[in-house]
Amino acid sequence: MSDANVKSLAEFGPAVEVTNQHGGGRVVLACEHASAFVPPFLNGLGLDKEAAVSHAAWDIGALDVAKGLAERLDAPLVAGRLSRLVYDCNRPPDAPDAIPARSEIFEVPGNRDLSDADRLLRVTHVYRPFHETLAAVIAERPKPTVLVTMHSFTPVYNGKSREVELGLLHGKDDRLARSMLVHTGQTGWLSALNQPYGPKDGVLHTLDRHAEPAGLLNVMIELRNDLLLTPEDIQGAIERISAVLNVALDDIGMSQEADA
Repeated sequence: MSDANVKSLAEFGPAVEVTNQHGGGRVVLACEHASAFVPPFLNGLGLDKEAAVSHAAWDIGALDVAKGLAERLDAPLVAGRLSRLVYDCNRPPDAPDAIPARSEIFEVPGNRDLSDADRLLRVTHVYRPFHETLAAVIAERPKPTVLVTMHSFTPVYNGKSREVELGLLHGKDDRLARSMLVHTGQTGWLSALNQPYGPKDGVLHTLDRHAEPAGLLNVMIELRNDLLLTPEDIQGAIERISAVLNVALDDIGMSQEADA
């Protein structure tokens, strides 16, 4: 690695964190948008105070839920440590919104007019470490694995209210999403498939890269972030999602031996 790349890596800091790496449960969890942190050398990307802590910068509450799920399911958790506005790890490098200059109503001045070298730097030090780590965690598991990505979404987007509370997103393989949907009545949440986003929005990159080619059961979970405002909300979400996920996997026929 060149001196310049070493310096850049030090400036970005760790891009990914793994919790419970050798967990023996059925699931591997990923939380791409776990953090709102922007490395100091990027000068906050020029964001105002509201934008810096908004849903545009990270998925509010998603990491807390993911950590609770990791504990309950004995699942490894791979989480991003940098804001999605530095680089959105749920987008491939050629996606226009991987490094957005605007996200919903928020301008991101630090992402304007980036050179190819600037973009490559973020791909190298944010995107690649996240996905290489997730691939390694999946590869070292000796049993069939289920990939679950945890996200949250804002109740109002571009001025439009969203009624759905729990979204179960899927691509070509809809087995787990549909099995979970059958049991969401017990959550009390208004639930739907591929809402508030779907494949047409380009939001399934992590599943497409790591689950679909290997034939792994997978789902992307989106929970409305106004349901995650208190510790009690977080705990309730952990309990409900883990219960629905476990019974759905049982229905499909995934052994629960490792979770016992």
